[in-house]
Amino acid sequence: MLDWFEHQGHMCLVFERLGLSTYEVLKQNQFLPFSVEQIRHMAFQIFRAVSFLHRNKLTHTDLKPENILFVCSDYDMVYNEQMKLDERKMRSLDVKVVDFGTAIFDHEHHESLVSTRHYRAPEIILDLGWNQSCDVWSLACVLMEYYLGQTLFPTHDSKEHLAMMEKILGPIPPHMLKQTRKQHYVLNGRLDWDELSSSGRYVRKHCKPLKSLPRRSEDERQLLDLLACMLEFDVARRITLEEALWHPFFEPARLEKQRRS
Repeated sequence: MLDWFEHQGHMCLVFERLGLSTYEVLKQNQFLPFSVEQIRHMAFQIFRAVSFLHRNKLTHTDLKPENILFVCSDYDMVYNEQMKLDERKMRSLDVKVVDFGTAIFDHEHHESLVSTRHYRAPEIILDLGWNQSCDVWSLACVLMEYYLGQTLFPTHDSKEHLAMMEKILGPIPPHMLKQTRKQHYVLNGRLDWDELSSSGRYVRKHCKPLKSLPRRSEDERQLLDLLACMLEFDVARRITLEEALWHPFFEPARLEKQRRS
């Protein structure tokens, strides 16, 4: 924050000028996915930033592509032979995390509902309480969006959201369904879900198991392995960002950082 002032009863905060959000760049490129190398470069910065928050006992709670901004929006137009279209290629992949309006310290009261729908962790939907690991889930959804060029969980309904999670990741652990205060989502110890309904058909059409995604290179295999560790239903099993930064996927980024320093 560079400055602040009051204007007609409003508190205005002055920040450095940044470029477009990662969502805007995806949109301008007709939702053409980022390459695995681009994702690694951006994710290493994002993970370090949010890990810094977590070390200082803060949870961002609203991580999404709209809240990750490029430092500079300059780009070159490059023809993408594979997709047969012109692509805006960012000259710099340096990014910053923004919007701390809903950031919460560990000791502060935690509202039961946080995060933007598509990036909301299962423990929040099931009203089981949440902590910093909800940021890890959100970032996994963000990286999947960069990788796929589309939202991982395209829904506005909580039960449908949980059904999408099961379709992509497998069954929700029974102990989470047993402990949830949202028992109207549960029937006979399982998610109460009709796969033959129109909503069930929608889920089948838009969601594919994470394990079924192709691994065309070692980098791609490592990225999807990291995402699987971040998309663990059980908070106790979900990887932390500190641990994620030591995942093999980030080894080239770590070596580059060492070389520069």
